[in-house]
Amino acid sequence: MNEKERAPIEDTHFGAVTVRQDGQDRIEVDGEAIPRVTLERDPAAETDPHIAIGTRDPAHLTMRVDGVEVGLLPAKGRFSRHSYRVDVEYDGAAYRFVPDSIPGSRLTRDGRHLGDFSSDGDETVLAEWREDGEIRPADAAIGYALASAFGTGAQPMWMMIVDGVSNAIP
Repeated sequence: MNEKERAPIEDTHFGAVTVRQDGQDRIEVDGEAIPRVTLERDPAAETDPHIAIGTRDPAHLTMRVDGVEVGLLPAKGRFSRHSYRVDVEYDGAAYRFVPDSIPGSRLTRDGRHLGDFSSDGDETVLAEWREDGEIRPADAAIGYALASAFGTGAQPMWMMIVDGVSNAIP
């Protein structure tokens, strides 16, 4: 992984959480109170420099929670915030990670809002947990991994349209 050891992130529910990136090939999240999550890209896959893990193509990504491979389905990421969602199936639960503001993304489990994440797609991830929910250790591990791998937030469609039009006008 990285040559230098990063200081852990202090999560309000689970204490020290460490996020490590190995280029665009691998992301690892672990902590004393959460399961280890790894997210790996097939080294033969074409990389996109705008995505920390290098691709949104599920055929070239493998995610494991405590060594067990889980279902991972990132959407293509086009024009709407919803198109940047990432779905994960783990331990009978359906997780969805989707941008809900310019800087942040929301994590849900079985449709229930668990918390909000912000990250630029690097090893620095901030999580803000909802007070009204039961947050599980796997929730945190999955959320930190997805935030680091895919970044958080997206512009609303109307802003993208305005940017596109203004760039097209000489």
